Amino acid sequence: MSLWVQKQRMGQTSKALPRIYSLFFLGGPMALRLLLILCALGACGPAETPEGPSGNKPGPSPEPEPEPAELAVDCILERSEDFGPVGETTFDVDVVVSGLSIPWSIDWMPDGTLLVTERDGRLASVAPGSSRAVAAAQVDVTSSGEGGLLGLAIHPDFASNDWFYLYYTADGARGRENRVERWTWNGGSPAFESTVVAAIPARQYHNGGRLRFGPDGKLYIGTGDAGDPDLSQDPESLAGKLLRVNDDGTIPADNPWPGSAAWLIGLRNTQGFDWREDGRIVITDHGPSGLRPEGGRRNHDELNVAEPGDNLGWPEIYKCETQAGMVSPSMTWARALPPGGTVRYTGTEIPEFEGDLFIGVLGFGADVGQLHRVRLADDGNVTLNEVYLRGAGGYGRLRDVVMGPDGGMYVTTSNCDGRGDCGEGDLVLRIGRSR
Repeated sequence: MSLWVQKQRMGQTSKALPRIYSLFFLGGPMALRLLLILCALGACGPAETPEGPSGNKPGPSPEPEPEPAELAVDCILERSEDFGPVGETTFDVDVVVSGLSIPWSIDWMPDGTLLVTERDGRLASVAPGSSRAVAAAQVDVTSSGEGGLLGLAIHPDFASNDWFYLYYTADGARGRENRVERWTWNGGSPAFESTVVAAIPARQYHNGGRLRFGPDGKLYIGTGDAGDPDLSQDPESLAGKLLRVNDDGTIPADNPWPGSAAWLIGLRNTQGFDWREDGRIVITDHGPSGLRPEGGRRNHDELNVAEPGDNLGWPEIYKCETQAGMVSPSMTWARALPPGGTVRYTGTEIPEFEGDLFIGVLGFGADVGQLHRVRLADDGNVTLNEVYLRGAGGYGRLRDVVMGPDGGMYVTTSNCDGRGDCGEGDLVLRIGRSR
């Protein structure tokens, strides 16, 4: 049974960064003195020291717990043990590629060639009409935990410039980091061309990694908080954000914060987003895992509808909570999904799905693998939530979900990541009209 609770968008009259962090932009000793005074008065709030070796500083003495944030308007808290009702629309699922190892992202070149990133660093290609993946390049990555070769995006003008983009985790002179690079296909012999964004914070977990070109031709980059929740609200950090850059990595003049690549802030570990017809972004985010830096909070993955400059609240709010200047989700799940890729259905093979949002779900144990169908009203409220491919009748952990050039919806599995049943390898699936 689902519990519906109320929410209101706690909007901002201007897209201001959080008040404490904005002091860093004042410059000079006056800003430092003001910041120290505010911290002494308690405005900086308590901090926790994340686990692991990353040079974290101990926080101040514990302070009284703040009053809980108010519950918010039209945010659905899905409490069902089954994550929602089982969907009734029928469709066929075909295996189009097999024998993969943790395929994280897929995209197509104009000639129909499918590119696949595998987390261990292999970039594979699948020729049109083939079901066999062939190694095209091996990227030097650090693939422990949730890192490795992650996001992939082919440039909208690939036919003329030969460019595609990769997001991956690596150890370098600056330590471990996530990077976005531009490569050229070079007739099937891919070659590095340039670094687009570097020094995105990385850690064992929460590396984000999704890349997509938006309808405006800009490159959007989803990042995680790298296990340090405070980075999500820090304007000086690339972590815990949705970034928006030009195809060469420069910052667009119309970004909400001048000189910043940030498009949205307050994310924990997003791995999926897409655009509504009205241009707003629909974005999913992983809820907390009960770790010490997260204050023991757990679950409540999110689905958000966002506008440029929105603050989605992590770590200040979660679930359906609200706070001034932050945007609460349209939907959150009381049990952990967690969500992978996200796509708006734009195909014609299954008319019932037109315009609906599909979310790949990773899942664990009996809940492994789900494909969620969510319908959003014009105001961003959820009007439908259905679950497909759950449990033993499905295909295991589902990572990326994208629309293919042929009008089908494609999904990758993530069963070889140590959290699923690898069997004979991971798959690329095609979801189409029931025959």
